[in-house]
Amino acid sequence: MENLHTTNALRLLQSADEFKANLSGEFSAIHGISVNEYFLLLHLQKAPRNRLPRVELAKRMHISASTITRMTAPMEKIGLVDREVDDRDARLAFVVLTATGEEKLAEANQTFAKRAGYAFEDRWDDQELKQLSELLHRLIAGSPASLT
Repeated sequence: MENLHTTNALRLLQSADEFKANLSGEFSAIHGISVNEYFLLLHLQKAPRNRLPRVELAKRMHISASTITRMTAPMEKIGLVDREVDDRDARLAFVVLTATGEEKLAEANQTFAKRAGYAFEDRWDDQELKQLSELLHRLIAGSPASLT
């Protein structure tokens, strides 16, 4: 018998990749942002004062701080995020969600919700969806990166 831990971990990763791949084209075509940029905007929206230090944002997204810098540069140019320097420590830079970024995120949330509906509506009933939600929540409980 296969190890269920391995099987479930692989299925979870594969299903996340599949969902992300299906979402990716639509996000780019309709909203002009990538799925990773969408997640970045979500993290900022959930943060106090809609801002996070670059290092903390990188930690929450499980990527390097230099990747955050590369991601945010074009996002700054189109006004989705801004950069703020701490008043007391000029070495501390924050990534800040702008009003334009909030609008883009609101639009992208509708697409995300539609895609999530497609992924789940024909596979599980409401009770099964609730149980799945509770089980997945246990996996991320206590994570500062939680978006729900």
